Amino acid sequence: MKYAVFISLFYVSLTLQAQKLSVPGTVITHSPASSGLYIGSPSICILKDGSYLASHDLFGPSSNEFEKPVSKIYRSTNKGKTWKEVAVINGQFWSKLFTYRGKLYFFGTSKHHGNTIIRTSADNGSTWSEPVDANHGLLLQGEYHCAPMPFVEYNGKLWRAMEDAMGEVKKWGKRYGAFMMSIEVDKDPMLASNWQTSNVLHYDSTMLNGNFGAWIEGNAVVTPDGNIIDMLRVDDRSTLDEKAAIVKISSDGKTASFDAATGFIAFPGGSKKFTIRYDSISKLYWTISNYIPDSIKQKNIGRNPASIRNTQALFSSPDLTNWSFRKLLLQHPDIINHGFQYVDWLFYKNDILFVSRTAYDDGEGGAHNNHDANYLTFHRIKKFRKTL
Repeated sequence: MKYAVFISLFYVSLTLQAQKLSVPGTVITHSPASSGLYIGSPSICILKDGSYLASHDLFGPSSNEFEKPVSKIYRSTNKGKTWKEVAVINGQFWSKLFTYRGKLYFFGTSKHHGNTIIRTSADNGSTWSEPVDANHGLLLQGEYHCAPMPFVEYNGKLWRAMEDAMGEVKKWGKRYGAFMMSIEVDKDPMLASNWQTSNVLHYDSTMLNGNFGAWIEGNAVVTPDGNIIDMLRVDDRSTLDEKAAIVKISSDGKTASFDAATGFIAFPGGSKKFTIRYDSISKLYWTISNYIPDSIKQKNIGRNPASIRNTQALFSSPDLTNWSFRKLLLQHPDIINHGFQYVDWLFYKNDILFVSRTAYDDGEGGAHNNHDANYLTFHRIKKFRKTL
């Protein structure tokens, strides 16, 4: 009897291991749906010594996301083959790891709709400063929203898109307004007084013929003609033809403006979070996009496009408006409980490195749904320019 139980447990263990091994990419960490803690806000950067850092936060019914959320930091010293947890941060959410002028930073909010904060680390991410006041990383007080979005250095400033979450109607979408933060390159980013903010462009229910639901998770991008824009994810549930919004930012960073007649553009995967970066070698803009292939569109007419997250692909553009498919990266046929989303990525030599909030089978019932991910995974696109 004991032998039979042992054999049964052995095969259960093998099954669990096999299901986890089937997860695309390299698993950085796993949080089963039963925990009530879901993986959010993937972020990645590379340190001066060549090691990789990745981060995520935890959301869900067992989290403390509305009071004092938890973010975790992981390090890889072997090019992403294996990862080790090196820090747990209390009071950090929706945050981006980045290096700037030789220092390491972590920028986001203090909680779900919290203060805008920034931390720094002097030991490669093992310990972090506390944003206790305006002289130590407490940048904006109030209710703010963001995601792990890129910083762009241009024209003597560092730029970063953000969202105000203090709209009159305190509902998702309606509460968000787009704005840009910027700081002169020789200034200390830990000091609130060094940062400048543009005006806020609030939610407008009349846009898109009344179908405008939200704009969030904006990218600071330099256009081909040398202007700064905020390119945002757009919520429009009336169609599966996704779009983005282009908000213009004045050269001094003080004024944000938007023309509803011309500012919305077709963008693959635009109803989900996307990151855009410019590659000076190919002279193209690149994105990893949660787009919806035509074959999936045909089967899901009438569904909210933001709910379809089972595909990630590489796209490029010469002008930020016309985007070309380059390579299918991740896909699963099921759109309900499988998803690859909130990808954060960067160029590294001839490759692209990215991390994904991944909802996938784990032998423990899988993810709660495609949105509530149970994995943080690491991926590499080798020689990405050869997709041209």
